[in-house]
Amino acid sequence: MPSRARWGRLPLTRRLTLFFTVVAAAVVLGLGIMFLVATGQHFVALDRIALQDKQHLIEEILRNAHSAEDARWRLGEALGYHHGLYARVTDTQGELIFQSQGFAPDAHSASAGPAMEKEPFGTWRHGGSIYHTWRFEATPAYSQTTLRVLIATDTDHHAQFLRDLRRDLAIYVAAAIVVCGFLSWLAARQGLAPLREMRSRAAAVTSQRLSERMPVQAVPVEMADLAQELNRMLDRLQEDFQRLTDFASDLAHELRTPISNLLTQTQVALAARRDAGTYRDILASNAEEFERLARMVSDMLFLAKTERGVDLPHKERFSARQDALALLDFYEAVAEEKRIRLRLEGDGEVQGDRLMFRRALSNLLSNALRHTPEAGTIMIHIAGTAQSTVVSVENTGSDIDPKMLPRLFDRFYRADPARAHPDAEGSGLGLAITRAIAEAHGGRVTVTSSNGRTCFALVFPHRAAQA
Repeated sequence: MPSRARWGRLPLTRRLTLFFTVVAAAVVLGLGIMFLVATGQHFVALDRIALQDKQHLIEEILRNAHSAEDARWRLGEALGYHHGLYARVTDTQGELIFQSQGFAPDAHSASAGPAMEKEPFGTWRHGGSIYHTWRFEATPAYSQTTLRVLIATDTDHHAQFLRDLRRDLAIYVAAAIVVCGFLSWLAARQGLAPLREMRSRAAAVTSQRLSERMPVQAVPVEMADLAQELNRMLDRLQEDFQRLTDFASDLAHELRTPISNLLTQTQVALAARRDAGTYRDILASNAEEFERLARMVSDMLFLAKTERGVDLPHKERFSARQDALALLDFYEAVAEEKRIRLRLEGDGEVQGDRLMFRRALSNLLSNALRHTPEAGTIMIHIAGTAQSTVVSVENTGSDIDPKMLPRLFDRFYRADPARAHPDAEGSGLGLAITRAIAEAHGGRVTVTSSNGRTCFALVFPHRAAQA
């Protein structure tokens, strides 16, 4: 485990350099060994061919010899000029007919076993030298007696060549490994240059510089996907950071007004002595501000809870029409005061939390009542499909600027920049809560506004959302 941990901490450039160097060393060593083996086998094949050629020469000499003395003289003349070539000729009784100078009878006798009888080609070691030998039998012209012939060729020149070749190959292999190691390091360093560029770009990302992005077009194809994913991550982080910044600013703005009101009223009350009725009025006004702060804090806690992905508190299957009718009865008095017509069409089942559903639909209804002019109409339409139930709230009134539609569900956002609705009692969290409830059910909320009609649609899939 420690060695694996150390290997895991090894820089990627060193890993690639080590890997490519080991592979190059294995390839070069393998080729060198294969070349040495092939060269040695080639020399053996050459010696076999040369010894077979000398066999034909000796057989030709013996066929033309008139006597043993003539054969001995002819063999001496023919073989005396071949450096490193030795021959020995004996009859079946072991009587010596011919032997080259420097030939060792004892060594020959030791090598003349049954194996030599079966295999004509063999190897003879004498002192520090190695010989390749060839055995055969021949019948001379001057006698019917079969002669046994042993031919040997010295392999010292082959061995010297192989030693020099091994030395040269060792020098070449060492130099090749060093060169391959350097080239591997250079290739790995150049190949990982895009990663270093991405690291420097990532190091430059700060809260003040969230616009920095990875170079997708300047990196290899293998790293382009990583760069794109990092850029998408940075986009999400920038969006969330901007949303958090806006939220902090909006929250400070929303809290400043009630706190300022509470502080002003308290200071005015403490500035002079007043009767009990005045104090009760001041306390009642402060209580309203405290209730507004409490609702805001409660809404913020609810949003934080839903955005963390909590499970639905109470899952059940219920009729969306029944809950919509209950809400219409609740808002009927407000609608009659503004002479707004409330209508309901369709039906469908929703699987989820009934109280959360009512809260989402109540937010949409209160929002519609706030922005529908007198004598306008609010329509709730419920449609069930095989996959989901869609509950839409449509109201007449002024169109919403298309640029504002994507931000309607942001916290504390109001389509009116001046926040000047005299009857606006909300804190700007209603639509954000509505979206959170829809997403907690695995659904979504959409909005369209055109031709004097604004429609908010809640989509609830036919399965309870999981945390």
